[in-house]
Amino acid sequence: MKVTKENEDTVFSKILQLVNQNQDNQTKAASIIQKFEPKYVTVVLIAIPLFMLLAPFLLDWTWSQSVYRGLVLLVAASPCALAAATVSATLSTTSNLAKKGVLSKGSSYLSQLADIKAIAFDKTGTLTKGKPEVTNYYFADSVNEENMIDIVVALEKESNHPLADAILRKFEQKNKLTIDVENQIGKGLTGDYKGRNYRIGKPTSFDDVSDEYSRLNNEWASEGKTIVYVAVDEEVLGLIALMDIPSEHAKETIEYFRKQGIHTTLITGDSEMTGKAVAKQLGIDEVIANVMPEDKSRIIDEQKEKYGVTAMVGDGVNDAPALVNADVGIAMGDGTDVAVEVSDLVLMQNNLSKLVQSHNTSSKMNRVIWQNIIFSMAVVVFLIVVSFLGLTDIAISVIIHEGSTLVVILNGLRLLRAV
Repeated sequence: MKVTKENEDTVFSKILQLVNQNQDNQTKAASIIQKFEPKYVTVVLIAIPLFMLLAPFLLDWTWSQSVYRGLVLLVAASPCALAAATVSATLSTTSNLAKKGVLSKGSSYLSQLADIKAIAFDKTGTLTKGKPEVTNYYFADSVNEENMIDIVVALEKESNHPLADAILRKFEQKNKLTIDVENQIGKGLTGDYKGRNYRIGKPTSFDDVSDEYSRLNNEWASEGKTIVYVAVDEEVLGLIALMDIPSEHAKETIEYFRKQGIHTTLITGDSEMTGKAVAKQLGIDEVIANVMPEDKSRIIDEQKEKYGVTAMVGDGVNDAPALVNADVGIAMGDGTDVAVEVSDLVLMQNNLSKLVQSHNTSSKMNRVIWQNIIFSMAVVVFLIVVSFLGLTDIAISVIIHEGSTLVVILNGLRLLRAV
């Protein structure tokens, strides 16, 4: 038997951590109620005793009538239903989504998800299955292809990127080398072998590229393939094309958000041609390509300024700054630990249809919360008026008051079954 993770790193422990975080993070409506309630209660506790004292003089009531009507008013003005307006709705929504494999770090993020005006997606592992395959490769006649492949595999063994996995699946049986590798953010993998420097990276990280490689790059990228160059001492002498097919629910997810009037954006480190090919296939509004990891957070800032509340969906270490910066950061459950840790919502299964369900359910949650708030306040106002006019007694007020609280709770519990 082999221990692979410490207790605090298990899925169950992560779920418990998310539940605890959820309890400390409230919707905007809940925060407003929490600030309003103490002031409201203070006013009620001051106003009603004053009413009891002044009513015999101002309304010609007896002292017993004044005290009795004051008690009825106290029952009528109690904000019990208002206090329950958000709790049952948010807990029901969180529980419902958890059963479907969506974990939230706070009900405020669910509330904001319903209000998003723009949503940005990473490509590999998010909109695509994250299982790319090598479709084409080419090396210059001036180099030994087998030696170059050995070096490529030795470099890629030190990476956890999905593209590296694809290259290893294609070529690993040919590997014979071990090289000290450095992963340079934005530039790719680099290592020295027999006095020469080898580097694998995306096309935009190389300055001087011959027409032959540029032609192949454009040809393969226009088919939606991701291209990586292989260079020796910064001279490009080979390239590899990989294809990653869209995930099962990617297209219908994009269609859903577009129908909701939400702007969709693809943020990718791939070339513009590759990004546009994928975006055309899925129906995405905007493509931002050749993006360096450090630029993703800035792009989210621009989206927020242009469109308003913005969500980001990603799965890798490179997505972490953007996930943190977005109003709602959403991580794929099969993504890196860093992405899951910094996100606000986690799709435990790599299933984008769960994102559609989350948006749908969170929209219903917001509607139910405001239904509860309006209903509970209307009941309080109604009871105060009829109590002041002497049209009800304390027993009826208690029944109506507690009944309204029960209605609010039951209305929130409907979200346990929301689709």
